Amino acid sequence: SGSSDPYCVVKVDNEVVARTATVWKSLNPFWGEEITLLLPRGFHSLTVYVLDEDTIGQDDVIGKVSLSHQHISAEPQGIDSWLSLAPVNPDQEVQGEIHLELQVPERGQPRVLRCHLIEARDLAPRDASGTSDPFGRVTCFGHTLETAVVKKTRFPHWDEVLEFELPEGELGEAVLSVELWDWDIVGKNDFLGRVEFFLDTLCRGPTRGWFQLLPFPSTTKDHGGQLGALRLAVRLLEDTVLPSHHYQPLIQLLTEPILCPAQSPEGTALAVLEEVTSGESRQDVATKLVKLFLAQGLAVPLLDYLTTRELARTTDPNTLFRSNSLASKSMEQFMKVVGLPYLHEVLKPVVNRIFEEKKYVELDPSKMELSRGRRISFKGSLSEVQVQESSLELLKGYLGDIVDAIVGSVDKCPLPMRVAFKQLRRRVEERFPSAQHEEVRYFSISGFLFLRFFAPAVLTPKLFGLREQHAEPCTGRTLLLLAK
Repeated sequence: SGSSDPYCVVKVDNEVVARTATVWKSLNPFWGEEITLLLPRGFHSLTVYVLDEDTIGQDDVIGKVSLSHQHISAEPQGIDSWLSLAPVNPDQEVQGEIHLELQVPERGQPRVLRCHLIEARDLAPRDASGTSDPFGRVTCFGHTLETAVVKKTRFPHWDEVLEFELPEGELGEAVLSVELWDWDIVGKNDFLGRVEFFLDTLCRGPTRGWFQLLPFPSTTKDHGGQLGALRLAVRLLEDTVLPSHHYQPLIQLLTEPILCPAQSPEGTALAVLEEVTSGESRQDVATKLVKLFLAQGLAVPLLDYLTTRELARTTDPNTLFRSNSLASKSMEQFMKVVGLPYLHEVLKPVVNRIFEEKKYVELDPSKMELSRGRRISFKGSLSEVQVQESSLELLKGYLGDIVDAIVGSVDKCPLPMRVAFKQLRRRVEERFPSAQHEEVRYFSISGFLFLRFFAPAVLTPKLFGLREQHAEPCTGRTLLLLAK
């Protein structure tokens, strides 16, 4: 068809940790998925593979982007850029570790290098059975020795010692190479990974431990973006979490203006935090504040505090809560945490129906595909006016069901959300009491409830957990028009 059905797989040190949804029939997919991973401090690399999903046979690998731990750590503010996809070579796709003990005696002639291959773990599966038949191959000064083959395992145990006689004199930059291979009875053996050691380092004392298997040095040329590019935003946060009692002084400091409202608000820690929070970090700060105050049972008073401060700064009611301020972001995060089950109950039936019916909907004549009208009528292609009329009826039907579901859900709306909105309405009435601003009290609530809660969930149901996959282009267009 000239297109692909792309999705991404995320690996950390060759272990699959996440998968995105598939974007159907697109060479320019948008995922917009945010994945949070808890990683071991000693991880080596993060790799994102882009694949094309096939209903028959194996999925095709389009390319990959690989970032080392050092690369990610070197950017404290995170990486956010277009990165060219590199081709995927099976010999480069290794995983696992090998347990070795290497020793060169200090005395004696001739000197003998003892290479003890103990075991390996988490090797890549190279056979159809999901396992491998691994054996070790050790090379030193042009001589090669091999271990026995251990059948059908990714966790082989050899416990074999291979010995090499070293020449007299300086060892220079001589290298000991340990490779693991998957033995095949037919065809060539498959590479599983390798490690290398400089011999002069081994002569200083015995070396023992687990070593990460590495691929052959890459000979792949830069394809200059021929395979496409992937836009990634990656940020590594390395935190040390202390026992909860260490945070009590900070919690007391932040909750002080809520628990002691008689104080002047300007000098409080919460007020200072609000002033110094930049646009980029506002979402993070709001998320943490809401979670912290929810745990203290003070989330609604926090929102009241922040919205009251923003109201005091607002002179034009038409701009109220339109910016991505700390108050707006905190209310948005609060609704997501407290109201997600409610959102699912209200929207899921209608969203599921839109996905299942796959109706063609379009109001813009410049974007119409009149041949698609056959989905609406068996009499052939329809005119622009007929498509518009049909689309309008469908949109009205879907929208009517959504509005009815929302209006009929008052009793299902979580109590904390209702209390927060009641408080918000009261504060807006106090700030703009005149009759000409009577509707502002409602706009302030609908701005949050519809523009930051229901409408985004209709637009991208996947990001709110309403669907497991992103919408196909036709359904996506229907959702966009509904959200508008």
